[in-house]
Amino acid sequence: MRPFQYQRAHSISDASAIAALPEAMLIAGGTNLLDMMKLQVATPSQLGDIGRIGLDGIQDTSDRGLRIGALATNTATAVHPRVRADYPVLARAILAGATQQLRNKATTGGNLCQRTRCYYFMNVDQPCNKRDPGSGCGAIGGVNKLHAVLGTSDQCIATYPGDMAVALTALGAKVVIAKSDGAERTVPVRDFHLLPGDTPWRDNVLDQGELIVAVTLPPPVAATQLYRKVRERSSYAFALVSIAAVIAIDDGKFARADLAFGGLAHKPWHDPRIGELLVGAAPSPALYDQAADLLLEGAEGHGDNDFKIPLARRTLHAVLAEAVEKAA
Repeated sequence: MRPFQYQRAHSISDASAIAALPEAMLIAGGTNLLDMMKLQVATPSQLGDIGRIGLDGIQDTSDRGLRIGALATNTATAVHPRVRADYPVLARAILAGATQQLRNKATTGGNLCQRTRCYYFMNVDQPCNKRDPGSGCGAIGGVNKLHAVLGTSDQCIATYPGDMAVALTALGAKVVIAKSDGAERTVPVRDFHLLPGDTPWRDNVLDQGELIVAVTLPPPVAATQLYRKVRERSSYAFALVSIAAVIAIDDGKFARADLAFGGLAHKPWHDPRIGELLVGAAPSPALYDQAADLLLEGAEGHGDNDFKIPLARRTLHAVLAEAVEKAA
């Protein structure tokens, strides 16, 4: 590990000032950052510890929604009574990720900002445009079983690895961001993460000096909420395909259909056309096929990950059928 300076922030403004420094990074739970520092994937010259600036509360909002502080741990969020009662898809997604020990340390903001676990990104001896711009993407034409089939570019085919953000995307959550000038801005989770394009090193919309202070959830709705994660083993593995679903059935037809997908792209994937197709239609395998056609429009495998395309189709069928059965 390379030497670095350590500074403890005592307020949001302290944290923002540290984040604005060249080659500085903020650390909360550290469950992703410390691994990258040990591998020299990340080599910050300065760390700003934000663990004692508050932001760990979970409170009701005036519109009956929920505000989850950026430093609330994954465990605290998953077991919170309001989350379990009104946003069970979020609790299930969190509990499907990592280990209990990691969830005890990992934070809401850190989870959203975690970086890909692409083999080439995590190995400094391999080419990676995300880590070393211009060096190439070793996963294209290389080992790419876990890699993206949607929203890729010729610069990067990495996937976003998290579970929590997939559920937040289905729920229509928003990210509250403190700006370097002391003001705040709010960004839908659906727009927070970026596709690689020509700038694969940018994972999200945070600018220098900005930090996440909270995530807000809208008022709960009467709907069936599911999270299905398909992986190589039953625990402690990243998703090959995951789906978060918020589904309501009324009079034998879809009345609500908010779906988000993990394991398929550089960000949690949300295609509003799928909900538009489903709402007002009667459930049927043919309809599920149409939804899968929309989801996978433009999907492209890269060899080892070709299987993800039919797997995503089957998983979407299964989730929709389960949601309809539970709503009956």
